[in-house]
Amino acid sequence: MSLATDHALATIASILGPLGRAREMTRPEAPAGADKPTTAADEPAAAPKTAVEPEGYSKTGPGPMAALRFKWAVRHADDGYYVDETVGAGSVPVVNGPMNGEAAIQFVDDRAREAQERFQALKNEMTGHRPAAPILASGAAEK
Repeated sequence: MSLATDHALATIASILGPLGRAREMTRPEAPAGADKPTTAADEPAAAPKTAVEPEGYSKTGPGPMAALRFKWAVRHADDGYYVDETVGAGSVPVVNGPMNGEAAIQFVDDRAREAQERFQALKNEMTGHRPAAPILASGAAEK
């Protein structure tokens, strides 16, 4: 993670109370009428299907204040998918890409998981729930 990410997570942890909760991820809503049964004739034969449509896929990171919360959102461009990573509502996004749809979803999932793990480590250290574990620049704790 970046130095800005480290500082933001440290700030979040410094103001977090013991009841802080992580935000749930959001996925794009199904289009109207999606729950009606379909037949093979309704779908194009050559269209590959993915488990999740990357366009609009997003996750919001942990934290008690929206101004310090991370958000990752996938968007589509002519040359592939991009992930916009922001901290708070008014920040300029850090753009990652281009990549294919599966890679974009994996990138979002990995970054959200790393942020949650680091946030939990900081929270646990501050609240005394377990011994402090050093946090490395890569986001992994030493064992």
